[in-house]
Amino acid sequence: MNIKIDTALLDSLTEQAKSSPRLRMNLDLRTSDADTSQRMLNAIEPGSVVPIHRHQKTSETFVVLRGRVVEEFYDELERICSAAYEVSAGGPVCALNIPAGQWHTLRSLESGTVILEMKDGPYELLQECDILR
Repeated sequence: MNIKIDTALLDSLTEQAKSSPRLRMNLDLRTSDADTSQRMLNAIEPGSVVPIHRHQKTSETFVVLRGRVVEEFYDELERICSAAYEVSAGGPVCALNIPAGQWHTLRSLESGTVILEMKDGPYELLQECDILR
């Protein structure tokens, strides 16, 4: 099955995100259950709370297709913000790769923001030890 990523799809996903209590909505891009990768579109509206978290078994790459976000990295020992990057579609930084084990979060800076996220292996629910409180 082909999935065409166009303005109409991004608009639809954005409208769903705006209606969601979490202010975000994702679309799984895998085309079969045999596909064990993680590839998804994620529409994220300003005000959506993404907890500081890490993925212990996989790196994560994301590309901003539309809009702007701030990605924050946190120090392992003191668990304070050690770096922050503005990432935007067509901007000087349009994508980031986050190493496995890196604590991170992101905030949407404008309505209509949609990112493409990619990780290795099958989806694994975050464990309590992978969320920084």
